[in-house]
Amino acid sequence: MRIKEVLKEKGFTQQMLADEMNVSLSAVKQMVSADSLTTSTLEKIAFALDVPMWQLFVSPEEVQSKSDSLSLTCPHCGKSITLKAE
Repeated sequence: MRIKEVLKEKGFTQQMLADEMNVSLSAVKQMVSADSLTTSTLEKIAFALDVPMWQLFVSPEEVQSKSDSLSLTCPHCGKSITLKAE
């Protein structure tokens, strides 16, 4: 997970994240160093940092847009992801 990197990218400290999530600094430190977190916790972190949850795992640069801008390539498996705009 890239929680530390996203904090740095957003200019947040761990204390700021703790305040935003209404939890203790020690709780955030545990989250940041954890090998895995629940989906619920990841959603709360993403919401507090104002980023999509996927960004806690891969950087925006890792998801490469295709020319039609409605398709992406997964950085892990290489499969094409097509978005449908309505």
